Amino acid sequence: MTNETASASKPRFIMCVCTGQCPGFQNLDVWALMNYVRNELGVEYAIVHPQLCVDDGDRFWRDYAKPGVTYIVGGCDARMQRKMYKDVLDEVGTDFDSQIVALDLRNMPTEETMKKVKEAVEYLSQEGGYAAGRASACECEADEADEDSAKAA
Repeated sequence: MTNETASASKPRFIMCVCTGQCPGFQNLDVWALMNYVRNELGVEYAIVHPQLCVDDGDRFWRDYAKPGVTYIVGGCDARMQRKMYKDVLDEVGTDFDSQIVALDLRNMPTEETMKKVKEAVEYLSQEGGYAAGRASACECEADEADEDSAKAA
């Protein structure tokens, strides 16, 4: 495997901070998270975007998203992330359901966000590489949603 191939198989981490003013991120040290992710986890790189759900977020995705690349996106509710930028990803040939691991990182301290991102990276790096691991990550997200539903009932 060439360095280019190995590099292409690593997920990219994007942290959407909801303008930096969202109360849901008040307990998060964004820079500690970003440095942990880029230095300690097996990602290609980590970046921060101020608000992916608005017009410049759409422009960002049009410029940035590529078919065949996996993105871990930290931000708000995973269902809202899908609703807000699935269409723009479709425009550029990027499939939200198979290429995006959307993590809700609101209302948790920095250490907990680190753990959640680490778990996503680990799922993606399981046997068969990142693409095969993506199915496991989706199952994990579905399991968490089922647990949340059961707790609410």
